[in-house]
Amino acid sequence: MKKNLLEFIRRGLIACGFGPMVLAIFYLILKHYGEVEVLTVDQVCLGIVSLSALAFVAGGMNVIYQIERLPLMAAILIHGGVLYVSYLGVYLINGWLEWGKTPLLVFSGIFIITYVIIWVMIYSITRRNTEKINALLKEKQRNQEIGIETEEG
Repeated sequence: MKKNLLEFIRRGLIACGFGPMVLAIFYLILKHYGEVEVLTVDQVCLGIVSLSALAFVAGGMNVIYQIERLPLMAAILIHGGVLYVSYLGVYLINGWLEWGKTPLLVFSGIFIITYVIIWVMIYSITRRNTEKINALLKEKQRNQEIGIETEEG
């Protein structure tokens, strides 16, 4: 447990440095589309702190997949749930998402669809790589069997 906690903190600290960069890009996009003209010091500080915290959580949460006792589906649900709550909280705190049924449903739909798409891509890539490795192992095993037969003969 201690090892997982330390790994969570290590990964979180690495990731949290990207929070302010993401925030700067986000604000530039909002400025480009005329949504933001001027930011107060409070808005910038809140954005930096909240995005750094979000990046820390998002980076650290990947350690959940290293917990061997936890079934993969449970890890995916915990990971997705924590990320959902974290993103939703940051968006609401910063005023990037309005309180209300429609905005929350749209946000939730986009989050779920994006999360599923990312997991389908990860699953597909992992499955393809696993099939390649298995094929290479079978080929190596065949070559070793042939090599053993020729040495004995």
